[in-house]
Amino acid sequence: MIRTVWNLVLSLMAFASALVLLPERVHAETSGDVDAQQAKAEQTIEALNAPLYSPFTERYLLDEVKTLRQMLADHRVEVTEKMTDRELEVADKALMYATDTVTYFFYLIAGASTLLVLIGWNSLREIKERASALANDEIQRITSSYEERLEKLERELHSKSRHIAATQEEIELTNEVHSLWLKASQESSAQNKIAIYDQILGLRPEDVEAITYKADAALSLGQAQWANALANRALTIDPENSHAKYQRACAHAESGYIEEALRDLSEAIETSEALREQAAHDPSFERLRELDEFISMTQVDS
Repeated sequence: MIRTVWNLVLSLMAFASALVLLPERVHAETSGDVDAQQAKAEQTIEALNAPLYSPFTERYLLDEVKTLRQMLADHRVEVTEKMTDRELEVADKALMYATDTVTYFFYLIAGASTLLVLIGWNSLREIKERASALANDEIQRITSSYEERLEKLERELHSKSRHIAATQEEIELTNEVHSLWLKASQESSAQNKIAIYDQILGLRPEDVEAITYKADAALSLGQAQWANALANRALTIDPENSHAKYQRACAHAESGYIEEALRDLSEAIETSEALREQAAHDPSFERLRELDEFISMTQVDS
């Protein structure tokens, strides 16, 4: 189906080029230089048939995308480190403030105890022991509080580290999958495309898009039952996927299941209006073209 559309585009571009070269060709026929004009037209068609991107350009684009994603991951790590340093700095200052407060409080108690000794209420040793016990209890309470906070901060840092590592792995996987999609888009053989889609599914077994495109390639090879099985697998993962319903409708139509094909095609068009015009020209629905239901379903409102 995709190859048919591509051949149609190439034919239109060749026809446009022929129209542009028509005045020169007429002049060449009158002057006897027909062979030179035909050679020039062939060169123009070869230029139009040339690949849109060279392997070097594709490699360059992939490297740029990978570099940008790597820079994003590094930036996230840097921001996390800065936030951690700031939190540790705040915790350190708070601990120092608490220590100074306890020290001043101890001095205040010591002064009050001295005054009490002078008055005669208690001995200096008893006041010192009470002040020391009170100071130790306060320091223990503050130390325990900050130990709990530091332990919580450490757990958060470990969690963020694991999240960053998982993100890095996801970025690398996305780059590899993106490279395989680009490679598949440049393949003209349905068998080669299926091999590439299998590689994508090896990396992401639940990739509905790869499964539906594999079903499309299976239809190109005339494997309607295989395409039907792939479409059912995609719909098991995403029951509302319009592309998968459309591929199953194509498989049903090629297998001769007219009612099932019309039902799936109707549901696919309800979800994605763009499939209406595509179905009108799809060769998989050749058996349905004379049916009134199919005609009304694929008719585009002007």
